[in-house]
Amino acid sequence: LPGDNVAIATRRLPAGSYIERDGATWPVPYTILEGHRFAIKPIAPGAPLLSWRLPFGIATLPIAPGDYLCNDGMLEALRGRSLDFVLPDQANFRDQIAPHTLDPATFTPGQQVARYRDERTFLGYRRPGRRGVGTRNVVVILGATSSTASFVRSVANALQARLKDYPHIDGIVPIAHTEGSGYAAINNRDFLLRTLAGLIVHPNVAAVLVVDLPTDPINNQLIATYLHETGYPVGDVLHDFFSVTGGWQADLAHCVGLVQGWLAHAESFTRTPESLRHLNVALQCGGSDAFSGVSGNPLASEMAKEVVRYGGRANFAETDELIGSEAYILQNIRDLPTAQKFLDFVELFKERLSWHGQSAEGNPSGGNKLRGLYNIALKSLGAALKRHPDVRIDQVVDYGERMIEPGFYFMNSPGNDLESIAGQVAAGSNLIIFITGNGSITNFPFMPTIKVMTTTQRYELLAAEMDINAGRYLNGTPMDELAAESVDLLVAIASGQQSCGEVAGHSQISIWRNWQQTDRSRLGLILERKKPRGAPIPIDRGDRNS
Repeated sequence: LPGDNVAIATRRLPAGSYIERDGATWPVPYTILEGHRFAIKPIAPGAPLLSWRLPFGIATLPIAPGDYLCNDGMLEALRGRSLDFVLPDQANFRDQIAPHTLDPATFTPGQQVARYRDERTFLGYRRPGRRGVGTRNVVVILGATSSTASFVRSVANALQARLKDYPHIDGIVPIAHTEGSGYAAINNRDFLLRTLAGLIVHPNVAAVLVVDLPTDPINNQLIATYLHETGYPVGDVLHDFFSVTGGWQADLAHCVGLVQGWLAHAESFTRTPESLRHLNVALQCGGSDAFSGVSGNPLASEMAKEVVRYGGRANFAETDELIGSEAYILQNIRDLPTAQKFLDFVELFKERLSWHGQSAEGNPSGGNKLRGLYNIALKSLGAALKRHPDVRIDQVVDYGERMIEPGFYFMNSPGNDLESIAGQVAAGSNLIIFITGNGSITNFPFMPTIKVMTTTQRYELLAAEMDINAGRYLNGTPMDELAAESVDLLVAIASGQQSCGEVAGHSQISIWRNWQQTDRSRLGLILERKKPRGAPIPIDRGDRNS
């Protein structure tokens, strides 16, 4: 952007190349990978490096236009790979993430983008009572804990053959997750209960059977009590609770018979024209690259902006992947308490990381660094662009909290995309926009996921898996044109057209996983653990009987 002192290479730039810009010509001393950054202005030691007009590091050496920008983490990640070119000997910038200070005296409340006066519709499943409108019509077999995972899969598998007789049912879906049992302390109890409750009343669900092992810490009695005490509209959805007894075949036959009796009810729901104000869009990313913040996330923000302008809801998340982008996040937010709530979630996440001897700087993976996201600041700045600058953050909510009022939401969640998505679905999202740089195939079990690829080259490798090629923007397609096409596709998929992930049958779920540390009391023991040697475990080839 104007004001930046660095740029991103849209293709590999070999050493010895020259860059021409604004009448000047600069040499390229080292080969620069696609997606990596290089200087376009002289940068003195101690000066900030700017992308999106925001700092992501501090120069440690004099940097000339054309110089490859490298920090220690990026060099370490690349030196562990087989490269056919020489890397710079040393880093020329260091990471710096200063905690954001919220000054009430200078804070300015944000303004929400104007709502359209006309209506636009999609074909959805209107549910009774306060459950909203679904984009899919499914019967769910929900495991209360990990103990029932195999059983709920067996129930769903036993019923698949019946679907041919019920064309209006989009699936009989097992929800088999990893949480709720196996630990002395269930520290994610509130997150887990809130997620299960949100899945039970989700508008995509026509009927749901909840299955538990009654001796588990999370069980049907606890879930039912939570649903009623917290006001979830469970009475508006056909449901039942079942506890496994240990007689597998008898339990299986009972549950199959029970759900078979519900299929005619589920079949009775049909699609009707519904306002786009009933769309609740989750914005999520995984396998990010340097172009996530240039093509993919800005395109997703345009799509979400349209949903908000028609009166719907959009939800973005991943708290730890926004650390370093606080200045951008708070540029357009409803009021001071909402801004402070966001910063409080950031500080809480930092505190939880510290219990394990970790920090946010450790978030970017080796793959992220290979694809140009050298540090958490760059990754966060790109991720934050899922919020369009014109769109105000109206609500800041905790993991899995339901979205009631229209507008744009931030939801506290981990950066793991599967865990974050489960919270967004529990919050009521009925469609997912998922942006990826490397081609992640994440898809929630009963939600359509629109996969947005950041570059054309990668899209062409994965055209059967990806729905939208945001790389066209890099190739010259105007963003307005690309956004209009993408919103049309969003409406079509919300109306029943299958996404690429649905056609392929991709389906994964993971709820925010239990954590064992609740303070720093065991930090010394954690830090004293021996680091992995990187060598295979030796195999004992001796005679087992000797």
